[in-house]
Amino acid sequence: MSETLSERILRENADVFAAMIDHRFVRDIEADRLPSPVFDRYLVYEGAFVETAVAIFAFAVARAPGMVGRRWFVGVLNALVNEQIVYFEQTFAARGIDPAAYDVRRPAVAEFRDGMLAIAEAGTYLDVVAAMFAAEWMYFTWCTRASTAAISDLLLKAWVDLHAAPEFEAQARFLKDTLDAAGPGLTEAEAARLSAVFGRAQALEIAFHEAAYAV
Repeated sequence: MSETLSERILRENADVFAAMIDHRFVRDIEADRLPSPVFDRYLVYEGAFVETAVAIFAFAVARAPGMVGRRWFVGVLNALVNEQIVYFEQTFAARGIDPAAYDVRRPAVAEFRDGMLAIAEAGTYLDVVAAMFAAEWMYFTWCTRASTAAISDLLLKAWVDLHAAPEFEAQARFLKDTLDAAGPGLTEAEAARLSAVFGRAQALEIAFHEAAYAV
């Protein structure tokens, strides 16, 4: 059986993918030792990225070749605007976090935001899919693993479970399936570019998660 495009992408980026799903942020969560200030900082950075994510998925809607993709990404946009923003607002309130007290302009955070947006602005529909596949397959993979761990911080536990839930898995698999469906029609150069996009996005994720530890 021939290798699918997503399998190729994961194989070619195995090292950077492993570095992310085994990042100390992940290991600290699994060992129930993630410092609360680190999670708080991460939440602020991730919450600030939602606005950029809206723009990224809007590019996907505009460039999708058919209604299946457009309908799916419109659903993602709806969840971002009407659910995720509310989630962060409620979580900040529950944890007593003042987002204004954090610098979301620090290099690794800004580079993640600008780097992911640049992929969407300059790339094709499949470039956006590959970048978001990098992010969502990564979260689904390690959160599924971490969801079996004993996590004493209930808000952190809920955040992990959210990314291991069937709804999030379906979103990650839609991205994977989209790449696999397109794979046979791509040239070698196009497939290699999508693999590079995945690797670039994963590297940005690593630096972004590391930034949560920097005071």
